[in-house]
Amino acid sequence: MSVKILVRYEGQLHCEAVHGPSGTKLATDAPVDNEGKGESFSPTDLVATAIAACMATIMGIMAKRHGIKLEGMTVETVKEMSTDSPRRIVGLKSKVTVPLPADHPQRKLLESAALGCPVHHSLDPRIDKSVEFVWKG
Repeated sequence: MSVKILVRYEGQLHCEAVHGPSGTKLATDAPVDNEGKGESFSPTDLVATAIAACMATIMGIMAKRHGIKLEGMTVETVKEMSTDSPRRIVGLKSKVTVPLPADHPQRKLLESAALGCPVHHSLDPRIDKSVEFVWKG
């Protein structure tokens, strides 16, 4: 399956991306530490967003299949950039807070689903992609 994304450079380090299938638009801006104004997600912020949303989505798919309520779950991802050249992401550290008890019978299934997300497996293995699960139920 393929999906077309069209990005138009707007000037002043701003871009507008259009999701082909839905027409949904998303704005990006360069970060303050790289000549931008930081007025929106930077391209590397979108990578952090992608891994967090992917883990939540894959866990949601598993939860739906098994009749588990995951509403209210959060995934917080902290992106760390390199201090040397070339500029790159060196860490995407995530904390998944699950609104279920720690002894939930499907805990292993849900954690494995998160760690098996396509974004996680698509990123350079040199990136620290550590994930902490917090069960609160």
